[in-house]
Formats: sequence, C-alpha cells, structure tokens
Amino acid sequence: MHYRTLGRTGIKVSPYALGAMMFGAVGNDDREESIRIIHKALDAGINFVDTADIYSHGGSEEIVGAALKGRREHVVLATKSHLPMGDDPNQRGNSRRWIMTAVEDSLRRLQTDYLDLFQMHRPDPDTDIEETLSALTDLIRSGKVRAIGTSTMPASELVEAHWVAERRGLERFRTEQPPYSILNRGIEREVLPVVQKYGMGALVWSPLAQGQLTGRAPEDLRRTAMFRHMSDERRLEVVEQLIPVADAAGLKLTHLAMAFAIAHPAVTSAIIGPRTMDHLDDALAGADVVLGDDVLDQIDKIVPPGTDVGRLDMDYDTPAVLNPALRRRPVDDRAAA
Repeated sequence: MHYRTLGRTGIKVSPYALGAMMFGAVGNDDREESIRIIHKALDAGINFVDTADIYSHGGSEEIVGAALKGRREHVVLATKSHLPMGDDPNQRGNSRRWIMTAVEDSLRRLQTDYLDLFQMHRPDPDTDIEETLSALTDLIRSGKVRAIGTSTMPASELVEAHWVAERRGLERFRTEQPPYSILNRGIEREVLPVVQKYGMGALVWSPLAQGQLTGRAPEDLRRTAMFRHMSDERRLEVVEQLIPVADAAGLKLTHLAMAFAIAHPAVTSAIIGPRTMDHLDDALAGADVVLGDDVLDQIDKIVPPGTDVGRLDMDYDTPAVLNPALRRRPVDDRAAA
C-alpha cells in the first residue's frame, strides 16, 4: 500500500480509507465479522479509518473502538458529528455546546483519548463558523483532537472558514470530505480547486455511487426506495456506457471507479464502505489498478469533467435551495412593470 500526505498535516494515510458506516445495525449487525473486516483492512495496509457518531447511532464507533484495541497507535482515526443524536434540539449541529459533548461521547465509544481527525459532518447555517472553529481550536489545544475537517461544505464556505481562522488566530480546517465518483464530478469545478489552494486533504465518499458503479442491481431494495438517485435513468444509462470501457481495459467496473476517484491530484483518499468480507476483498483486489490517459479520456467523454449525472440525494443542500422564501421575491415585488 502506498501512502499520501493528508493535506499539509504531515499525516501519512492510505489512498483507500476504510469507511465504517456499514458496521452496526444499519449494515452488518454481526459485530465479530465487522471486527474481522476491519482487521483484514489494516493487515492489507489501510491505515485510515473513518466513522461518525450517527452511524448506527454510535454502534459503528463502538465496533471500531473494539477492533482497534492494541492497534490504535498505527491507525489514523477519523470521526464526525453534526447529525441528530437524540430528540433534544441541542444534540446536533456545530455549536460549541454540542461539539464538546459529541467529542467526549465519541472518545468513549472509540475507547481512545484522542482523535486524529474530527470532522463537521455537514455545514450548520444556524451557527457562526467562528463559534465552531473556536470550539475545535480548544479541542486541538487540549490534545483531544489532532486535526479538524469538514464534510460536503460548499467551496464558498470553505474559503470563508479559512479567512475567519486567519483573522481570529484559530485552527483551520485541514480536510474536506465530499461525494465524488464518475457519476458525480461537480466538485471538480470549485471544491477540489479550493482544497488544493488551501492545502487541504480530500477524503471522498461514495466513489462507487452507493453501489451503482458495481454494475449490479442494488442488493438492498430499501436503499433503492429511499434514494431517488438509485433509480435515476440518466445514471443507469451512464453506467451502461461505462461497462464496455471497463471491459476493454480488462477491469471490473468497481476497480475502474475506485481508480478514477484516487487519480485526481486533489484527492488524498477514497472511502470504501464494505458491508461484507467479499466487498472488502473486491476493493482490495483493485488496489494496484492505474488508469491510463486513454481510459480517463473515455470517461471524460461519457461524463464531462465538473458535471453531475443527476443529483446524489445524500449531498448537502444550502438553505437557498431548501427554503423557497430565499429564492422568491414577495408576490407584489415580482412584476417587471
């Protein structure tokens, strides 16, 4: 396994990061098998593990913590907070009040006294970014967190966060975790250039487009019903065009997709999220795949750089998109004459 530097942190991480979302009640509820999967990934040279408090409502972190006993010092461990962890309206978000509690809860579940990377799972329009950065700065200075990052943050907000950090003498975000795959290349326009400009690492999620880039029918019908993009005809048609490209290159579609994701110079690591040992074995089997320019050119013709094929339902929508009142003038003020 080769290793890359995570932004300008000096931390060396594997180009494949082990995502732990599928470990626990929402994915693989066999705790011992999940631990075996984690151990096999570590034995294969993957040293970067990414989880979140919301995954199986803390269950994923507990499994990861159990798996890392005796191996913690050799693992770059990342987790996230933001999404609701209870009915209380303050058990979520990016406020100082919640961040401090969320970190302590994650440390307890992960059975560790520090986090290598702590990330804001989503932006929080209700919280001043200075409030968030101030809390995260205190966590770094206390030794409980080594580096901080974001997930699915728009490019403009990443730039604002860096400006605020510089003006206020606060720690700055060192990583961004956006969705990225052959089907979702929109971040190539602004997010990845901003990541490069500010020396951040990019830890991309869903490089297989939630299984669409396996070329197989979804195994979990619940996911197909839950996410509209899983049955988006435009995306399915593109997958059909990509299959012969992979075949001509002598590759499985999954290996083509993973190799594409880690070929971008701004991408540090791509998250693999195996639910079973077979899923992990398939990912590891393609770890040495390198795509030539001819293959990448063919992919560019099918999905032009900087474009998305439909919308990924799990992506982040800004208030301006979600709230009609922010994009519609009052009725009395809409006329041109």
